[in-house]
Amino acid sequence: MKAQRKYRLVDVAREAGVSPATVSRAISQPELLSQETLAKVRSAAERLGYTPDAAARALASGRSRTIGAVMPTLDNAIFSSTLQAMQRALTERGYQLLVASHDYSAAAEARAVRSLLGRGVDGLMLVGAERAPETSALLDDTGIPVVFTWRTQPGRTGVTVDNERAGYLAARHLAGLGHRRIGMVIGRTAFNDRQRARLEGARAGLKESGLALSDWMVSQQPTTLAGGRAGCAALLELAESPTALIGGIDLLAIGCMIEAQARGMTVPRDLSVAGIDDIDMSAHLAPSLTTVHVPTTAIGAEAALKLIGMIEGRPVAQTLDLPIELVVRRSTGPVPPARAG
Repeated sequence: MKAQRKYRLVDVAREAGVSPATVSRAISQPELLSQETLAKVRSAAERLGYTPDAAARALASGRSRTIGAVMPTLDNAIFSSTLQAMQRALTERGYQLLVASHDYSAAAEARAVRSLLGRGVDGLMLVGAERAPETSALLDDTGIPVVFTWRTQPGRTGVTVDNERAGYLAARHLAGLGHRRIGMVIGRTAFNDRQRARLEGARAGLKESGLALSDWMVSQQPTTLAGGRAGCAALLELAESPTALIGGIDLLAIGCMIEAQARGMTVPRDLSVAGIDDIDMSAHLAPSLTTVHVPTTAIGAEAALKLIGMIEGRPVAQTLDLPIELVVRRSTGPVPPARAG
């Protein structure tokens, strides 16, 4: 059986009608070439089945052209959309994405960061501002670009949203509809500063309305549909049960709606429900979910662009705070007269 020929960089150059140096730049620094030349080189490489050796490419350029992202979980539509947008932005510019998750464990995040650094990533994207001291030390020692998302630390580069305001907007909306007994089902707050911030924001919004969000009106749950159902069930069993609920993320709010409907309740006639994040399915439920839109796709794309800019030595703004907004749909309404007070 005849062995398949292994093509070299000079073969690609000959096929594309360019110099070997141009092919080398297409591999290691594609941003330096015109789109026409880059397309010509990539087309020639594809015809020949040429794949550059990753180690040789990294040695030649001083870069691996890989970016690491460490996420709290991969089992969540919020982070999936962020990663998809990040991957798209990176691929368009000749970078690849390596992903790890830590399941809301500070120790697991430290291990993931160490592992990605060991693979020679050129930059890192992390979620939230809360870090174990070991992780912070790793980030300081390595010197590679790092972008924090959702929340950031002073002096760090970040793509952020106002999580406190997200909780505030949801709470003020429900209070404005006349609800006085408002509960909240949130994700577990250990190593999750986004959920803590949303809870604090909801409390601030209710306080402005002369209301309080007592501890017994808050249920911490896994950030799943089942968690939303369990949290809703626990709060509905209270002697003075809530007339409205806020989900710390949409998935928890949707779980609340499912549980209420399973108990024969009508949303929003018997129970109003609001979420935070505005995932794709939220607009297509029956009833559609009132929520706070968080631009999770833009977070991923902007984080990628910041990292590439830092890697390539271009100036970038230290913090980009993306706007959020309340999206009123059909899952919230006035408090029913029979349950007022």
